Amino acid sequence: MKELFFDRYNIYNRKRHWKILLLLFAIVIIAFSLWYSNLLVKKIAKDERSKIHTWANALQTRARLVNSTQSFFTQVQEEERKKVELYAEAQKRFISNSTTEDQGFYLKIIENNTSIPVILTDGEGNITGNKNTVFNSDTVPSMKDYLKKEFSKYPPIPIHYYKNEVNYIYYNDSKLFTEMKVVLNNLVSAFFSEVVNNSASVPVLITDSLQTQALAYGQIDTVHIHEPEYLKKTIHEMAAANDPIEISIAGQGKRLIFYKDSYVLTQLRYFPYIQLAIISIFLLVAYMLFSTARRSEQNQVWAGLAKETAHQLGTPLSSMMAWVDYLEAKDVDSETIEELRKDVNRLSTITDRFSKIGSNPSLVPENLVSVIYSSVSYLKTRTSQKIAYSINLPPEQSIVLPLNTQLFEWVIENLVKNAVDAMTRQGKITIDILEEDLDVIIDIADTGKGIPRNMFRTIFNPGYTSKQRGWGLGLSLSKRIITEYHKGKIFVKSSTLGKGTTFRIVLKK
Repeated sequence: MKELFFDRYNIYNRKRHWKILLLLFAIVIIAFSLWYSNLLVKKIAKDERSKIHTWANALQTRARLVNSTQSFFTQVQEEERKKVELYAEAQKRFISNSTTEDQGFYLKIIENNTSIPVILTDGEGNITGNKNTVFNSDTVPSMKDYLKKEFSKYPPIPIHYYKNEVNYIYYNDSKLFTEMKVVLNNLVSAFFSEVVNNSASVPVLITDSLQTQALAYGQIDTVHIHEPEYLKKTIHEMAAANDPIEISIAGQGKRLIFYKDSYVLTQLRYFPYIQLAIISIFLLVAYMLFSTARRSEQNQVWAGLAKETAHQLGTPLSSMMAWVDYLEAKDVDSETIEELRKDVNRLSTITDRFSKIGSNPSLVPENLVSVIYSSVSYLKTRTSQKIAYSINLPPEQSIVLPLNTQLFEWVIENLVKNAVDAMTRQGKITIDILEEDLDVIIDIADTGKGIPRNMFRTIFNPGYTSKQRGWGLGLSLSKRIITEYHKGKIFVKSSTLGKGTTFRIVLKK
């Protein structure tokens, strides 16, 4: 029997050790998976950032090219302005100069203007001449609204004649310059589009210098990007990820290019954790299913064993009852008969208890205090006289709640017997009953050797026992009776090695 005790004790020790080893092994696997995934993510991030820096350098080069083109167009614009001014001066001198040779020279300057649209008006706005325009001066005698608006891009050049007369020359960009300007604008637009498109899967945002407008963007929510709050939040996130690239576009001012890691890279960063969560959920569900199946099998074994035990006890119990009646008829000592009858009735109660395991026993209103006093009274005569019992409520106190008396008495007996064994048959057992609004709490304390904290749950497992004799079924049955049949709770409230243990039972009123 002693070897059997150590074998069962070692089973739970080995089980606990295996759990610890499996947990450590799982932690090692998880740590390696996270480390390797992060290593891959960092490598991909490094490659991606290298590509982004290459892209950013190319971006700066393209920006300088666009600025050079814009500078060229600005020079062309200034040259056209100078041509118009020269044209105006030639027009003035052609009219005022009387020398035929000079007039021919000025006339040649005027005739050489074959590209810049010009309109000559008097001080009242009446058209006195035009060149390189698309309208007929005969049908449009003066600078009308639409015509004045078209030629209002540049301020008119005044021509002062004699007698304080002033004429004006209105001019506009030449057709060639306008076409080139369109090409430049398309170049800038294509530049921004290429910035966004060349970033591939990298989110990119181009803003003005004040960071209040989204001028171009890619891989970003197109619905909310123009909302001020969303734009501000996006800029903050991108600026935190990478310093913005600052470029200056001639004629358009400073622009800021924000970018951050691609969504693929971001997903890769969190993928190991998502994978770990999915695996954990799967293992948890699998564990719960297997545990449920295992408990179901255990319950069936318990129920079958209990019913078979009750069935096997039935025949000798009936025979013992008959022998008690026979001895009573033979005038055997009445005190002996009475003790025999008590034990036979006790055996009948035990048989009845076993028959109720595996079925749904009926719960009827009973006085809890009376049931506890009855159980303790029975145990007092069958335990050492050195065991002192104490119940905090008087026997006449009444606390009524649904109980199955036979099964609940079994729980009290198991706890008290364990306490007696833990105290080596000498000490004190205290039972405190506390009534609350919804529950009744029963604390059963002893002054025994105590239970290690890491065994608080294990002691309720079937087969676990610290005694050399016994099968370790008492606490397991007690937990089943309290939790499954009475829908309550039973657990170790506290325990101190060498000082004692307190079990707590919580029952619903």
